[in-house]
Amino acid sequence: MDTLIMVGQLLLGLSILVGLHELGHLLTAKMFGMRVEKFSIGFPPKIIGFQWGETEYSIGAIPLGGFVKISGMVDESMDTEQLASEPQPWEFRAKPAWQRLIVMLGGIIVNVITGILIFVVLVYQKGETYYSQEQVIEHGIVAYDIGKQIGFQDGDKVLDINGQPYRSLGDLSSGEALLSTDGYYTVERDGEIIRIDIPRGFINSFSNEESLSKFINIRMPFEIVDVTQGGEAAAAGIEKGDKIVSINGNEITYFNELQSNLAKNAGEEATVKIQRNNTEIEKTLAVNEDGIIGIQLAPLLDPVTNRYGISESIVKGTERAFGVVIINAKALGRMFTGEVSTKNVSGPIGMAKIYGNQWDWTKFWSITGLISMILAFMNLLPIPALDGGHVVFLLYEMISGKTPSEKFLENAQKVGMVMLLALMVFAIGNDILKLFTGG
Repeated sequence: MDTLIMVGQLLLGLSILVGLHELGHLLTAKMFGMRVEKFSIGFPPKIIGFQWGETEYSIGAIPLGGFVKISGMVDESMDTEQLASEPQPWEFRAKPAWQRLIVMLGGIIVNVITGILIFVVLVYQKGETYYSQEQVIEHGIVAYDIGKQIGFQDGDKVLDINGQPYRSLGDLSSGEALLSTDGYYTVERDGEIIRIDIPRGFINSFSNEESLSKFINIRMPFEIVDVTQGGEAAAAGIEKGDKIVSINGNEITYFNELQSNLAKNAGEEATVKIQRNNTEIEKTLAVNEDGIIGIQLAPLLDPVTNRYGISESIVKGTERAFGVVIINAKALGRMFTGEVSTKNVSGPIGMAKIYGNQWDWTKFWSITGLISMILAFMNLLPIPALDGGHVVFLLYEMISGKTPSEKFLENAQKVGMVMLLALMVFAIGNDILKLFTGG
């Protein structure tokens, strides 16, 4: 069932985005009087389709893309028979370069608009919820395995990133922070100010969503909201509303301190000091082999929640959408320098895992908005067979006044298709490798 949910979300998200992308090409082509022969979501073989006017609309069996076939255009279909005759008024090649340019940008523009709209609606409906810089500084952080690797310790108070203030706990693990050149955190530890450098390539430690939980988090004060009947805490006389002050003389304020001290005393007895009605009481209790004493806890620190009107949501949603593009552009650039590993390139399996095995509409639309912006960015790359490749040739034509030969365009399309197929094989190979290595 978990796999079905992941696959279902991926297919729905891709179908929406691919359909809208190809719709952008179709509408702009028809706007300039070009004949659109086929519109497909998914690649052949065709599952279902119908004819409406001059265009055949269909759904293909391979749901990893789609296409629009415009008369008189060298595209991925490699159907060049019609190019042997004189250009007809309804053909792509017969139209001015500026119209062809708009048609090639149509899908990208629609993906950008889609991504922005998704983020704007999410910001308007959900607002923003986060732990602020002030809260992080007040309570300090818990350092997990990945955080400890670069020098973080429990209780560190992160003052800034690269000498600049930050807004939220999430900023500490953002792409902007992890991809910064000579990046560092300024930390207060036991009254001393220290610098923790962000190592080159550190972003490779965050190859999946789970790895973020192994970095750092805010320290959380807590309260006892229930005591399990028959459990160790109940047997020792601990009650709901008690506050644990210390274990074996070690002060307890935050949940991570409780966890670590109980783990140290797993399978043994421990002296626990509690506070009840402003009175401190000492108890002796047994800690079971799992480091559990039978209490239910609730956090005492509430995150900051901001709500926004429509105008603020438009600004913040747009910033968030283009922030995705900027981070991915930086990551792609660092991939060429070797700082970002090519193992971070994911295919359909990796994308499905990002959606997750629970159907959460907020998360679904957040990821779909993110993918929409990434698709727009990737399609704009100057690679033949992508929209960006066509854009480059059209810009050359507009600037030089010379039209690339149809043979050149055909060969460039072939090269581009080989590059894209190779990239897809590499991405799927990465996905399969991660399945076996747990990456």
